[in-house]
Amino acid sequence: MSSTVTTPQETTEAPEFTAVREAAQRARAAAPAVRAAGEGRIDDALRAAASLIRDRAHELLDVNAADVAAAERNGMAAGLLDRLRLDPERLAGIATQLEVLAATPEPPTEWPVRTLETGERVFERRIPVGVIGAVFEARPNVTVDVASQVLKARSAAVLRTGSAALGSATALVEQVLRPALADAGLPEAAVQLVPLPGHAGAEALVGLPDLVPLVVVRGSGDVTRKLSVLGATAGTRVLAHADGGGVLYLDASATEADVTRLVTDSTDRLGVCNRLNLLLVDRPVYDTLLPVAKAALDARGIALSLPPHDHPLGHEWALDSGAEAHVTVAVVDGPDDAADTAARETSGLAATICAADEQVAHRFIDRYTGTGVFWNAPSRLLDGYKLLGLPETGINVDHTPGPRGPVTYRDLGLRQFVILPPEHA
Repeated sequence: MSSTVTTPQETTEAPEFTAVREAAQRARAAAPAVRAAGEGRIDDALRAAASLIRDRAHELLDVNAADVAAAERNGMAAGLLDRLRLDPERLAGIATQLEVLAATPEPPTEWPVRTLETGERVFERRIPVGVIGAVFEARPNVTVDVASQVLKARSAAVLRTGSAALGSATALVEQVLRPALADAGLPEAAVQLVPLPGHAGAEALVGLPDLVPLVVVRGSGDVTRKLSVLGATAGTRVLAHADGGGVLYLDASATEADVTRLVTDSTDRLGVCNRLNLLLVDRPVYDTLLPVAKAALDARGIALSLPPHDHPLGHEWALDSGAEAHVTVAVVDGPDDAADTAARETSGLAATICAADEQVAHRFIDRYTGTGVFWNAPSRLLDGYKLLGLPETGINVDHTPGPRGPVTYRDLGLRQFVILPPEHA
C-alpha cells in the first residue's frame, strides 16, 4: 500500500483563500502609513468620507436598491431585508456617525505607570494591531462602521460581508472610503473588501494570523461560533458577536405605563440583536401584566410564544428567518430567578428590569451577570452609538477578561510596556 504526499507547491489554493490573502497583504503594506499618520489626518479622512456619502447618496442608494431587489427575488425574509436596506435617513446617519467619530479625541498613546526602586521609569503604551479583519452580516452600514473604527485605531482593515450586501459594500469602499483616504494623503489600500461571496472567504480570513492577527466576527450564532473555533485553531484572536437577544423582566412593582413603553421601545426593529427576545413575568402579576405587554406587541404585529415551549427559552427570533415577529414568554419567581434565568437561557447580551421598586431593581442589577443591565430602559440601548456615542465593530459578550459590550476603536489596540532610564541618569 502506498500513499501520495502532496507538497506545498502542488497544493491548489482555493480562490477565496487567494483573494483574502492578497487583500491582507495589501492591507499589511498600507498599515505602517496609517499608524504613522500625522495628527488629524485620519479624522480628515473620516470627514471626507462623510462628505462623499452625502455627495454620492443617489448612486449609493441605487446600488443598494439593486441588492435589495435581488435579495427579495431570492426570498430573503423581512427582518434581514430591513438590515440590508439603506434609505436617505440611514445614509445620512452613517455620515453623521463618521463626523462624530472624527470629532472624538484619540486616547493617550503613552502614560506613566511607576518608577522602580532602581530609578527606571515604567510607561504603558497603546500601539496599533496593524491589520484587523471583520466578518459581518449583510448590513451595508457595518462596512463603514467597522472600517472607520479600525482606521481610528490606526490599523488597516480587511472586510468580508454577507453576499447579499456585496454590491453596496463595494460601492461604499470604492466610492467613499478609498477616495476619502486618498484625499487625506493616506493609502487607499488601508481598507480592503473581500470581493468574493461565500463562507470560504470568512474561513480564510480567520486563518491568517500572521497577516490578520485580530478578526471581529458578527452574524448568525452557528456560523460565528464555527469561525471562532477555526480562528482559535489557527492562532487568530477572534472577537465574536455570535448570539444576542434582549430580555425584559416585568416585576410585581412595574407600572402598566412602563410595561407598554418598554415593550414598544424594545421592538422597533426585529432583525437586530438587542431587540426584545425573551419576556419574563413575575408570577404574582402574570395574569395582569402579560395582557398589557400583549397589547403593545399586538400593536407591533408581534406574536407571543407562550409556555410550554418547543424551543429553548433563549431562541433568538431575530435570526429565525421568516419568524422574527415573535417574543418568548416565561414566568419567573422574583428578581433573583429572573436574573438567573436571563443569564442562563440567553447569551447574556442585555437584560432590563421593569420595576417601580428601587430596592428590587438593584437586586436584579447586582444579580445579573450579562453584558448590559438596565432599569426601566430598553435593551435596544446596548449599541455602540446609543450607549457610547460611537459606531461599533460589534458587541462582545465573552465571559472572560477583554473588551466586553460594544467594541469601539478604543478596544482595538495592543498593550506595550516601555522602560526608560532614570530621569536624571
